[in-house]
Amino acid sequence: MTVTVLLFASYAESIGANQFSLDLSAGATAGDVVGHVQRLPGADRLPPEPLIAVNEAYARRDRVLHQGDQIALIPPVAGG
Repeated sequence: MTVTVLLFASYAESIGANQFSLDLSAGATAGDVVGHVQRLPGADRLPPEPLIAVNEAYARRDRVLHQGDQIALIPPVAGG
């Protein structure tokens, strides 16, 4: 199955892309996507447990993914 990974702010800057497609095996989880992203060059800025959203809803790492899902890794946000 193919999913879309969305990266924002410092994560996108570190990886050098704001989105990319990822081919996964059936039964893959949001945590599998995090693991893949953490192995990319420049991913040293990602925390071990980044905030995850699947299809615009917050999700846990054990969330099973489906064809066409969008997985967003959301960096910490500070306001003022």
